[in-house]
Amino acid sequence: MDPLSEVGTAGGEVLLRAAVIGVGYLGRIHAIKYQQIPGVQLVAVVDAYPEQARRVGEELSVRYYSDFTEIFSQVDLVTIATPTASHFAVASACLRAGLHVLLEKPMTTHLEEADHLIALAAQHERVLQVGHLKRFHPTVVGLKASGLLMEPRFMDAARLAPFKTRSLDLDVVLDLMIHDVDLVLDFMQSEVVDVDAVGMSVVTDQVDVANARLRFQNGGVANITASRISQEVTRRLKIFQQDGFFTLNFIQNQLSMVRRGAEKVVKAGTELSVMEEVALPVASYDTLETEVRAFCTAVQQGSFPVVSGLDGRRALQVVTRIRQAIYAGNIR
Repeated sequence: MDPLSEVGTAGGEVLLRAAVIGVGYLGRIHAIKYQQIPGVQLVAVVDAYPEQARRVGEELSVRYYSDFTEIFSQVDLVTIATPTASHFAVASACLRAGLHVLLEKPMTTHLEEADHLIALAAQHERVLQVGHLKRFHPTVVGLKASGLLMEPRFMDAARLAPFKTRSLDLDVVLDLMIHDVDLVLDFMQSEVVDVDAVGMSVVTDQVDVANARLRFQNGGVANITASRISQEVTRRLKIFQQDGFFTLNFIQNQLSMVRRGAEKVVKAGTELSVMEEVALPVASYDTLETEVRAFCTAVQQGSFPVVSGLDGRRALQVVTRIRQAIYAGNIR
């Protein structure tokens, strides 16, 4: 599916009715994006904190509720951006009510819950998309479209951020590292056979910085680092293959490839290829809006979402193994 595809309209007719459950920082932005998509009407917002629901509802001129079950008869699809611990209860209720669901990552905290949501979506023939936003990033889409990525052998990912008070119900593995775990799994297309990981708490009572090394069945390796106590912001992924490597810079929206050039030099009696760096074309668009549009398109067309419940489960399974390896080291 083209991640830039738009939901169509029929003479300006509203085709889909949407709501957002959990309108904190991220949920509020989801609600704004729904209002920008042709053929979609944002009907309501919901938040467990009535004042927050009212504030966002009035800002966007839509109905607002503190009980998400009140919207079931009013909408076709929802974004769920509540705290992760509530994902399963809210998403399962929405799927049973016949709603299509865009569920923020991580989809749940337990694999058994993820399995149940996947089964419910299949049973009720509803779209279940998981909010792994970086799949829609222009550099990721650009690399896939380039036709230059062959068989990745090694990946190195770093996602470092200064400390913030948001998402402190999660450790850094579930909060930040899971982004790159999902990307690595998508690019490598192989099963993880071994996990080594280390982590430590610095500011909170959970893991604030972590490193994981994943070995894959096809022989590939990925090294992933995440920190929420960094002095600098870093979000980049390097992908190495036989003839060179790619660098995806998520902050600067840049994609480049370093590869062997035609020019040769002789050093210490050995002929060497001169490496050349090539900037690859990258589009510019709003990644979150693209994710929401793709979800709406999947609902409208009855197609498989770009990031399915199975994809969300796969990432959750690997981060669960990473967390188990970290906590087995008696992290304090």
